[in-house]
Amino acid sequence: MLILTRKLNEEVIIDGEITIKVISISDNQVKLGFEAPKNISINRKEVFEKVKESIQKAAEMKKEIPDNIKGVKPNKI
Repeated sequence: MLILTRKLNEEVIIDGEITIKVISISDNQVKLGFEAPKNISINRKEVFEKVKESIQKAAEMKKEIPDNIKGVKPNKI
């Protein structure tokens, strides 16, 4: 892990494409701003973990579907 010290309005650049800027600093909170290409997803860790968990559950449920109905498509009403 790389550990850096940054002051208000200072930035870190990752791979020449992603910029992280210190927006504000208060008692126990630091606000960061992120700039990145649209094809790069940026999430808080807790959101990332929930999405990852949902994808894993969906994949497990798909495995449980019987082979004889996997290709069946619902009728349009």
